Amino acid sequence: MRTCLGVFWALGILLLLLLLLWKKNCPRNLPPGPPSWPLLGSLLHLKGPSLLHSLLKLREQYGDVFTIYLGSQRAVVLCGYKMVKAALVDQAEEFGARAKLSIVEKTSKGYGIAFSNGETWRQLRRFALTSLRNFGMGKRSIEERIKEEIEFLTEEFRKTQGSPFNPTFLLRRSVSNIICSVVFGERFQYGDQEFQTLLNLIQENLRRVDTVWVQLYGLFPQVLKHLPGPHNRLFENYEAQKKFAARMVQKHEDNLDPASPRDYIDTFLIQMCRERGTPGTEFHQENLIVSALDLFFAGTETISSTLRYGLLLLTKYPEITERIQEEIEQVIGPNRAPAMEDRVKMPYTDAVIHEIQRFIDINPLGIPHSVTCDTEFMGYTIPKGTFVFFVFNTVLHDPTQFKAPETFDPGHFLDEGGTFKKSPAFIAFSAGKRSCPGESLARMELFLYLTTILQRFTLMSPIASEEIDITPEYSGFGVAPRQYQLCLIPR
Repeated sequence: MRTCLGVFWALGILLLLLLLLWKKNCPRNLPPGPPSWPLLGSLLHLKGPSLLHSLLKLREQYGDVFTIYLGSQRAVVLCGYKMVKAALVDQAEEFGARAKLSIVEKTSKGYGIAFSNGETWRQLRRFALTSLRNFGMGKRSIEERIKEEIEFLTEEFRKTQGSPFNPTFLLRRSVSNIICSVVFGERFQYGDQEFQTLLNLIQENLRRVDTVWVQLYGLFPQVLKHLPGPHNRLFENYEAQKKFAARMVQKHEDNLDPASPRDYIDTFLIQMCRERGTPGTEFHQENLIVSALDLFFAGTETISSTLRYGLLLLTKYPEITERIQEEIEQVIGPNRAPAMEDRVKMPYTDAVIHEIQRFIDINPLGIPHSVTCDTEFMGYTIPKGTFVFFVFNTVLHDPTQFKAPETFDPGHFLDEGGTFKKSPAFIAFSAGKRSCPGESLARMELFLYLTTILQRFTLMSPIASEEIDITPEYSGFGVAPRQYQLCLIPR
């Protein structure tokens, strides 16, 4: 009995010492936040169906700037248009680093574009922007590639003969082929099993990010990395994705013509040859493979999910769909394929596309940043290396910027005369130094896909419009529409 009491008191004293040490090492002048504990951090206060819901709940108590702890990792959370703009735009340099997430350290290991920092990120981002521009991003050549791919898609749609079907598979395959043509130099047949396996691996990892095991790995990587468990499947999936990209790189190396680059991989290989032997060069095999996967993922998941969600919303609100189709009739007509030059003459359609992106808020938390130095912000001091969560959901749904933020209303992007109206709070592609490099490509895809589909088909649902569920499913840091059935009736 005495032995048990002794152990109990010893553990109690140890926990008390840990707590005192934890509090002593907490920096002063941080934004307020919930109580945190050694090892657990603020975990007890992050309850809810998703991290987003937990943060929105804490915002009600602590305001638009607050601090949480993910295990021992400190994170500052910024909400609302005013705070996010002040950090991402007005102090872009200080808030411009990418957070070093445990999962990412295990997968991409700091290579590539999406999660790198410093000179690696600067060089690879600049190179990607130049390469994408040279291969038609924002030019007519990529527009023609998109139109060609849409023809394949609409042919598949016609094969459904107006019967209910789930559009997920076809939309993902079609959109993937756009970025594949730029990165890999080829499109894949919709029945290609190897390519479908790659898409499945990506989709599975998106779901796994939200599982308990993966979240525990993020909190306690030094322990979990030695243990078996479902979290290891995420890392195995990523390695399988890298092997796919490596095979594509090998194919390019086998028939590379330096005088005539065909795609992003070719241009990267040529740059590798130019810088071979250069100390510290960023142009090497690992950066090529991870960068190719970064571009592929960004060009597939976000746009295909947005299109899928957009079609669901347009089925839910047929009166909005009818107004778009009226504008298509007036500007384009029934026979000519839509073109990007039509967009300036179609303010209502443009407003609907912006409202789809605003309303669905496909990446409500974005990807965590970190501050590059000790940073003064809104009267607080944020120490170097602190994680920063930008809650984009609170910007795209900010009542000071949008009159009815929880309502799907294209009027948010129209003035009283029906002219398209920009909003500074529209940050669907993020903002500042880390804004999406493929924004112009994404805008082009959304316009051409939606206008072509609505020109050629009438959207219908096998259930009544009032029964259509438009609430999102949460997956990791992103959202997706719930699975649904759609009928496309040729017009």
